[in-house]
Amino acid sequence: MKEVNNGDTIRIHYTGTLEDGSEFDSSEGKNPIEFTVGSGNLIPGFENGVLGMTIGDKKTITIPPEDAYGEKREDLLAKIDKNDLPKNMSPEVGMPLQLKKPDGGSINVMITEVETDSVTFDANHPLAGCTLIFDLELVEFV
Repeated sequence: MKEVNNGDTIRIHYTGTLEDGSEFDSSEGKNPIEFTVGSGNLIPGFENGVLGMTIGDKKTITIPPEDAYGEKREDLLAKIDKNDLPKNMSPEVGMPLQLKKPDGGSINVMITEVETDSVTFDANHPLAGCTLIFDLELVEFV
């Protein structure tokens, strides 16, 4: 049987969980995801985890942070004065925001702390610092 190699385009079903068992993403009830292995469109640990699979194979892979979204970086945390927020805004922990960067681009952040006079933003990926566990099933080669 044909095994998955770099450069192959495949369709795969997956369920992603954290070490505590909580599910963060799944293709269950949807179409399987399609991607070209080695293209860099998915996290390295996921792409490496499908190598060698054949049609119908099921397996579980565990991906450490360095092969997923990296470790949490302290330099991506910022505390700002509440007076610098829009007047009509009521910041809450967990609220996602998009901030403008000096170069005109934008960055996605999450509010992680709200104090009396300040708000802390986190620009890390929500899964940074997490070990990810994926249950995989190779559906087909495209």
